[in-house]
Amino acid sequence: MTAGLRGRVRNAEASAGTVRGDSQGWLVVAEQECRDLWVSGRGPGLVFAFSVVLSVMTYLAGTSQVLNFLEQREAVNLTLQVAVAVGVLVTLVVAADAISGERERGTLESLLLTPVSRRAIVLGKMAAALSLWLAAFVVSVPYLWVLGRGVSIVGQALLLGLLVGTLLAVALAALGLLISAVSSSNKVSLAVSLFLLLALFAPTQLPGGAPKGWFGDLLVRLNPVGAALHYLTAVLVNGHAWTRDLSYLVSPLLTAVLAGGVLIAAGTRIVRLHGGVSGE
Repeated sequence: MTAGLRGRVRNAEASAGTVRGDSQGWLVVAEQECRDLWVSGRGPGLVFAFSVVLSVMTYLAGTSQVLNFLEQREAVNLTLQVAVAVGVLVTLVVAADAISGERERGTLESLLLTPVSRRAIVLGKMAAALSLWLAAFVVSVPYLWVLGRGVSIVGQALLLGLLVGTLLAVALAALGLLISAVSSSNKVSLAVSLFLLLALFAPTQLPGGAPKGWFGDLLVRLNPVGAALHYLTAVLVNGHAWTRDLSYLVSPLLTAVLAGGVLIAAGTRIVRLHGGVSGE
């Protein structure tokens, strides 16, 4: 993998006549990482598992709709929320394995020796992780269309899911890469990442929802996952205008900006052969 990557980066730099690790290197890293993700079978396997979960959820939502337990808007919203939550979960898993996994497999050293900046390596790995989210979203399209036939919210649900889900996927992919870079082992990286996602997602599943009042609203707004799912519900089920509840997207946006900023700014100090942060 890394030998091919090294050759591709060198060819790109030779053709440009100068070393441009960030402008071209990240594209080469992303291409190779995507190839490894999808050709190795990890990507298709995760997408297949995602489709199974979504099939079960669509069946349950469709059955509840027939039995009048759920309105059509609620069925579409519920399925979209599951698609977004599980989609960003698999994205987080891939991101959490991106650096610590290479470190344990002994391939990170060869990758660091390629003539490409560590910032470009981080950007390329993030792009590969996000390709999994985009694939998961494409898989969710027919499920949402089946549940939303006859109402005018299918297009709105798809566009909302793409925009909000991508924002959330970027935020959690950045967090996953950051955790992966500083973790002492791949097991630690995966465990911390999954615990983080569970801590963020669990409050959205509490019976009766979050606590009421200003404090409960604050907790929802501070939770990137909870805030994003709340925004979807406000638009699709409650019929709010897209701009009315945009403030709920501040949390996932800040998470994406802060985690991504740390990755890009401190890439040289955190992408190392050993976990932790270098003081150099």
